[in-house]
Amino acid sequence: MSDINRPRTVGVVNRAIEELVAELGDDVVTTDDISERYHTDWSGSSPTAPVALVRPRTTEHVSTALAICDRHGQTVVTQGGLTGLAGGAVPRPGDVALSLERMTGVDEIDPAAATMTVWAGTTLEAAQLAALDAGFELTYDLGARGTATVGGNVATNAGGNRVIRYGMTREHVLGLEGVLADGTVVSSLNKLLKNNAGYDLKQLFIGTEGTLGVVTRIVFRLRPAPASRTTALLACPDYDAVLSNLASFRRVPHLSAFEVMWPTYYDVIAERRGGVTPPIDIGAGRAAVVELSGDDPDGDLGLMESMIGQAIEQGTVTDAFLARSAADTEAIWAMREAGPTDGIVGLLHFDVGLPTGDIDRFVTTVEQRLAARWPGVVVYPFGHIADGNVHCNPTVGSDDPETVEQVDHVVYDTVAEFGGSVSAEHGIGTVKKPYLDRSRSATEIALMRRLKNALDPNGILNPGKVV
Repeated sequence: MSDINRPRTVGVVNRAIEELVAELGDDVVTTDDISERYHTDWSGSSPTAPVALVRPRTTEHVSTALAICDRHGQTVVTQGGLTGLAGGAVPRPGDVALSLERMTGVDEIDPAAATMTVWAGTTLEAAQLAALDAGFELTYDLGARGTATVGGNVATNAGGNRVIRYGMTREHVLGLEGVLADGTVVSSLNKLLKNNAGYDLKQLFIGTEGTLGVVTRIVFRLRPAPASRTTALLACPDYDAVLSNLASFRRVPHLSAFEVMWPTYYDVIAERRGGVTPPIDIGAGRAAVVELSGDDPDGDLGLMESMIGQAIEQGTVTDAFLARSAADTEAIWAMREAGPTDGIVGLLHFDVGLPTGDIDRFVTTVEQRLAARWPGVVVYPFGHIADGNVHCNPTVGSDDPETVEQVDHVVYDTVAEFGGSVSAEHGIGTVKKPYLDRSRSATEIALMRRLKNALDPNGILNPGKVV
């Protein structure tokens, strides 16, 4: 593979940009006054202006743009909703930004196949609403649904709140259309649940963060929309009680979410950002959000009440708040999805995967190790513990690069000790690239590089990301 970090002459860049403008026009290609929106993403990575912004309207535009860039060795970073937290959509100096924000809308909903075909620049929320209008549900869900695009979700194999029941984004994709580095369009808009005809080529695009190709359209699997969602907030005295409740609710076939908040998050983050006062006191325990998605509103409500009653009798729940209206449900989820707050100096964000039974011990170990170096550290943990994902967000009072790197080492080294993943659902990008070896062997990383070399021999697609 050509060196993806190689310097490129101004002349080479200019020729590539000139050809892009000549072929696609200044309606698609912008070279001056590129909005700061396209300079970075939600990761907080240092903003960098791309040398040009390409905003295609069609797959053919994407194909033309990549073919031109590949001929000239011009590097490209693909952008969707720019909600990523790993720096995967941030340009490097000299990159062309390829934004799919104009490629939006539902191409087709097939009721018989229970599928929808959607353009990659469509927000998740827009796709979800279109599915609901047709009597179906697109069942993966994220807090950033109103901004995150389905193409970005596919490229990062996003997770979210309902992985316990429906799986990661990968499990919702039946087929897709993508464009390779040289402009070749791979159209595999499969609607079949059963299709073992050779290699499953869509997997080359899912979770590979735009390093092997650019996703343009996706065929999603749909499911019937549930008649009701029943939500409760539980106060559990400790993590063992959380695991006991998780085991009980897992026996319910329509459990769709089981989320947990630690006291620091619940008492400070959720109250400040959720817009509501926490309805129950969890003390030093853990707060669990439980959601059932079913077809019997009254029956599901009764089932939730019965299970909470049993848990209270057993001592695994000390208090509970059962949503009895849409407003109650929104209030519970507003707390859980409030996320990190502004104004906390040195608040760092970690999205890691661990065996569910070890998560609380991992959190305690990280707290102890950070406190040994930065007295007064506060960690704000929360996450989708049913699928082994915790967001462990510490503040050490400083966000200077040297301190951030030291904290990264503490957290990711601890992840490795626990046999976990440095990225559960947000991808690798640039932020986690130095720590990929904490979760992947040298052989695995070498194979990733071989795939990259085979599909992008000139190294133009999202260089410097992942591997």
